[in-house]
Amino acid sequence: MKLGKNSRISVAAVGLAVAIGGCGDDESDAETSSEESGTELAAIETYLTDHSAELLGQVSVLQEKGQEYYDLAESHDFDYDAMMKESRDEVEGIILDSQEAFEAANPAYEEMEGIVAGVPRLAQYDVDIDAGSDASDPESAVSFSLETPDGETLEQPGNLFFITETSLYGTNPDFLADVPQDLNGDGKEETGEGVPDANIYLAAVDEFLSQAESLDADAQAFEATESDAFTAITVMTPTMAEYFEAWKNSEFIAGEDATELGFVATSRLSDIADILEGIVFVYDEIEPVIAEESPEQAEQTARELQDLLAYVEDLRDREEQGVKFDAQQADTLGSQAQRQAEAIAGQVTQAAEQLGIEIQDA
Repeated sequence: MKLGKNSRISVAAVGLAVAIGGCGDDESDAETSSEESGTELAAIETYLTDHSAELLGQVSVLQEKGQEYYDLAESHDFDYDAMMKESRDEVEGIILDSQEAFEAANPAYEEMEGIVAGVPRLAQYDVDIDAGSDASDPESAVSFSLETPDGETLEQPGNLFFITETSLYGTNPDFLADVPQDLNGDGKEETGEGVPDANIYLAAVDEFLSQAESLDADAQAFEATESDAFTAITVMTPTMAEYFEAWKNSEFIAGEDATELGFVATSRLSDIADILEGIVFVYDEIEPVIAEESPEQAEQTARELQDLLAYVEDLRDREEQGVKFDAQQADTLGSQAQRQAEAIAGQVTQAAEQLGIEIQDA
């Protein structure tokens, strides 16, 4: 199975997810660091809970619409040809509402991804929700399997954003009903007109809701430390190359030759900007700590992070305005972003060493 979002999982994020099994020691060490410094990072906690609540709200809509879609398919005895013939307008309405919820859920998650994926005791959520592969790559595979209402088991099928997106937008035949992917009935099968397999889709959105509820509960209990903040930045900033690679392989660059099945609802550039926005927010909260030791370095790092965010936002905006980038340009642009990101991560690592703040191990 080819994967969309699954292919972008970073080595660092995978390593952090593996560390969850022993997260008790990491959390204890991080809390000790925070107690010694006396630093309050309540804004990071609020940022996280605001986003986890928004994600939960949108995923709740996805689950409700998924149940509605399943019930409709069941009323037609899962005869999808008959369903599309007799209830096309109803199907189209459900899918369009679901796509709207998906497109709101995506930035709600991406903007907090720097914290979720970058902090070891939360990182498994990133694997399962947004980054994990399917069972064909055991080292980076999601932790869950799906049990469908009709009794089928999908062993580690890939992350939940990937399954949901490729089902709703009709790009992965493994998750789709065996009918033309022609939602509006114009005789053309186009990206964005998914007719999901109702059993698989309901199992996926049920699991998504369970994961979103659990993440929100853990976000509510999360107590941010300096160690968490420094770790998140150093782990998540230098991942630009893999993100740009996913962009290059998506429909936005490769068109019909795309090997990425995901990243069709919005461009990967939009995701990258959202991730960097969250990283900038986290850095703003620890910049005063760095400035106590080195005001010049603190200011330089802040400036370079803002420059990196502006760089990606400019590319995103130009693409939205109709500029078409090619694969060679994507490689060049990604390499530049990666160089900037690695320099920033190095500066934050150095600051942590100078301040005696732990960068948590994977």
